[in-house]
Amino acid sequence: MPDHPPVPLTLEGSWLLHQFFRFDWKAWRCCAQGERSETVDEAVATLQKMERPGADAPARSALYSQLGYKGDLMLVHFRDSLDELNQIELDLAQTRFFDFLDQRHSYVSVIELGLYESSRKTYEAASERGFAAHSPEWNAEVDATLARQAEAMKTRLFPAVPDAKYLSFYPMDRKRGEGVNWYTVPFAERQRMMHEHGLIGRRYGDRVRQIISGSIGYDDWEWGVDLFADDPLVFKKLIYEMRFDEVSAVYALFGQFFVGVRLELEKLENWLAGKL
Repeated sequence: MPDHPPVPLTLEGSWLLHQFFRFDWKAWRCCAQGERSETVDEAVATLQKMERPGADAPARSALYSQLGYKGDLMLVHFRDSLDELNQIELDLAQTRFFDFLDQRHSYVSVIELGLYESSRKTYEAASERGFAAHSPEWNAEVDATLARQAEAMKTRLFPAVPDAKYLSFYPMDRKRGEGVNWYTVPFAERQRMMHEHGLIGRRYGDRVRQIISGSIGYDDWEWGVDLFADDPLVFKKLIYEMRFDEVSAVYALFGQFFVGVRLELEKLENWLAGKL
């Protein structure tokens, strides 16, 4: 497709913010019991408002007890705008609980669905009708495709936080070095590799929920990947199998991995007492 744009069409949905905190256990142990209780009550009330705007509303935020040295608590937020994510940061900062938190890392992104196959069909159809790339007629064809796909994939673009016990999050890039550069590979080849890559993920669809978010222009990597499952072994099996796939084996770079156990908000006091 030498005469077609090299960039695949994408659909965007919810904005994501991941927050990773160290908890100041020493300061917490120095607090009087009454102050602890008030701090927990205020924190739970604030986090509950973040989690669900109403009793029957889908979960938009979730709290996780993080494993390893990278942090103690992880918060994940799905929202409709960057402004709402920024307000979450400000709301949390107003609580006494925040005084015990030391934010060690964060990640900002937006849910992204890549449309390699639809892009190719749309570009080819527009060319066959004689439309020049990026002309008004061409853009109208593209807009129509995006509108149809956005309606069909609305639940994937604007999901609730999956109700799974475990979460694995990691950022990733596509290589763009002198010898290996994803962004110079012909469109058709990238489409083929992404199709084969996606087949692996679909085989695990009954055991893990995968949410891909784009972060180009928002954070240090190009994409963020969230994996939600009730069996944490599936994370290793899925990611390991994907390492043998061409698009990962040749073109992928991975950042740090962050793993957490879902922490129900009403159990936050137990967690602060050293119990899950």
